[in-house]
Amino acid sequence: MTMADNPTNKRRIPSVSITTARTGVSSRANVLGMRPMQERAYAQRGEQYLVIKSPPSSGKSRALMFIALDKLHNQGIKQAIVVVPERSIGGSFASERLTENGFWADWTVKPQWNLCDAPGVDEPKVAQSKVKAVGEFLASGDQVLVCTHATFRFAVDELGVEAFDGRLIAVDEFHHVSSNPDNRLGSQLGQFIAHDKAHIVAMTGSYFRGDAVAVLAPQDEDRFAKVTYTYYEQLNGYEYLKSLDIGYFFYTGRYLDAIMKVLDPALKTIVHIPNVNSRESLKDKHREVEEIMDALGDWKGVDPITGFHLIELPAGPRGKRVIKVADLVDDSDPAKRSKVLAALKDPAQRNNRDHVDIIIALGMAKEGFDWIWCEHALTIGYRSSLTEIVQIIGRSTRDAPGKERARFTNLIAEPDAAEAVVVDAINDTLKAIAASLLMEQVLAPRFEFTPKNAGAIEGFDYGPSGYVEGGKNVGVNETTGQIHFEINGLVEPKTPEASRICREDLNEVITAFVQDKTALERGLFDHENTLPEELTQLRMGKIVRDRYPDLGEEDQEAVRQHAIAALNLTQQAKLPTAGAGGNAESEARANTALIDGIRRYAMDVRELDIDLIDRINPFEAAYAVLAKAMDERTLRQVQMTIAAKKISISVEEARELAERALLFKRERGRVPDINSQDAWEKRMAEGVAAFARYRAQQKTDVSNGRG
Repeated sequence: MTMADNPTNKRRIPSVSITTARTGVSSRANVLGMRPMQERAYAQRGEQYLVIKSPPSSGKSRALMFIALDKLHNQGIKQAIVVVPERSIGGSFASERLTENGFWADWTVKPQWNLCDAPGVDEPKVAQSKVKAVGEFLASGDQVLVCTHATFRFAVDELGVEAFDGRLIAVDEFHHVSSNPDNRLGSQLGQFIAHDKAHIVAMTGSYFRGDAVAVLAPQDEDRFAKVTYTYYEQLNGYEYLKSLDIGYFFYTGRYLDAIMKVLDPALKTIVHIPNVNSRESLKDKHREVEEIMDALGDWKGVDPITGFHLIELPAGPRGKRVIKVADLVDDSDPAKRSKVLAALKDPAQRNNRDHVDIIIALGMAKEGFDWIWCEHALTIGYRSSLTEIVQIIGRSTRDAPGKERARFTNLIAEPDAAEAVVVDAINDTLKAIAASLLMEQVLAPRFEFTPKNAGAIEGFDYGPSGYVEGGKNVGVNETTGQIHFEINGLVEPKTPEASRICREDLNEVITAFVQDKTALERGLFDHENTLPEELTQLRMGKIVRDRYPDLGEEDQEAVRQHAIAALNLTQQAKLPTAGAGGNAESEARANTALIDGIRRYAMDVRELDIDLIDRINPFEAAYAVLAKAMDERTLRQVQMTIAAKKISISVEEARELAERALLFKRERGRVPDINSQDAWEKRMAEGVAAFARYRAQQKTDVSNGRG
């Protein structure tokens, strides 16, 4: 584990450290100029529907260029339309001379068809010129257009899906899409798939949303070929970067008084200041930026060309030094902000390490933001979205000459909770991050439901008033993260299998329901004539019966009721907290956000028996949590553990597969890879994971006197 110690005091810098082999494979290109992930994706170029799941800096944008050019030149596709979530990401799809590296064609985007560079914002009232431009492009003989998600949505609304027949639609940052009917882009993509006249390539560094809503409906997702390239594959193949450190720091008082303990001006850094609604925020974003720059050194003016602030640092061993700070928070002057953005996106400065030193942002510089020199992503305040955390981490994981170490730091107000509870929450968060780096969906609501007045459950804390019969009767199990609710008239499962489903499979049942086409059509388009009971009883009942035909009627009804209860509670959890207007109660609640965030969605990773916490060290007036090394071996362990939870294999088959895997290891000198493209090798790896799970469960049963 990488550890930076300060010999002059007791404070240490905690981190998770992912140490890589630095094989250089990730950056090494084949004769066509393709890196490993790009080559893997290009092999699937003939697919009509393709999703590419790979981490930042693995080359998704260029992979799309290779695939799109083949579709345009060899597959009869008329045009390619690249859709990005925000204008700043459009630069990733600018023209590229691919022939210089061995490919047979160049990627060319004419200036008038890169609508991310066009003036104006993406709102319906002021975006009509861009929608008109999309129509003009479709009627032209040109091949490539780049626009934002918003522009594309408006264009589809106005032109209809038929206007895009025979075209390739490439959607970047695909996790913005949702099967929720309120997600307009998701609904439109569903229409494109149903119409079946366009090709779709989806790209994302995090194929999960961090909520209970799936990205695609199962019937749509089944039509996509998938290319997965994990973080440990990417990091292990870098040429320069060899470690990624992740640290959590807590402070008391104002974050601005502690920030210089974690902000090292010698490192190329992106600082994300807290959201204005968070506890850490001082409610004045402009003053916060000014105080950060003042803490760094003396302000010496603004560069007239780039708009970067010039800050002279205090004298060091090599004398005084002036650093350049880009302010993406100040939106009071659009022209000034556009100048800063243009300077950051300047392709001529991409390989210039000295172009800028620190970027301070609020809602920008996250997903898709490409600054290869970033060594440190410093985030102030708790982030409830795991997707956002992984995207921010990705800002620092670009490979660049001389850059051996990258880090992500989260500076958080010390929670109002016992240290042990905080450490457990951090451990769960680290497990979730590890799983997310493997492109795994790890969030799922977990509830324990019982009939009204059934009594308290051992292990659940019902608050200072205790369990009151007929009262609130809501408790939290600190160990498992489950939440206990009592519900009038709730049917309890009668068989062990039904109990297991209510305990473990509710998320799958809920997902099937919210993705049910009939339920969506009735609930969305005919809600005035659709009784709620028709959806919750008939549609959910059918889903449960189809999914679990071997259950008895009473058990099927129990599963249905538990699923509806969990669905309702999940939706309620997404609503704004009543009375959150800055009073003492809401402030206290915000100060336990780290703990509440884990409880709210009760991560599946709680069941992963992996401890990533090493020790706790002092930090200012609070403390910092140190974590064990998270290297390739640990990530593989996490992946195998997750796989074991998902795989449905009998004990006998798991044992046989494990024996065959042993022979495989003797013959090839390695264990079967669960990510292998070879179906038999993957099945053996799944058998090993399942057999390990059965053995672990057997040992637990014996120790508890059940074996």
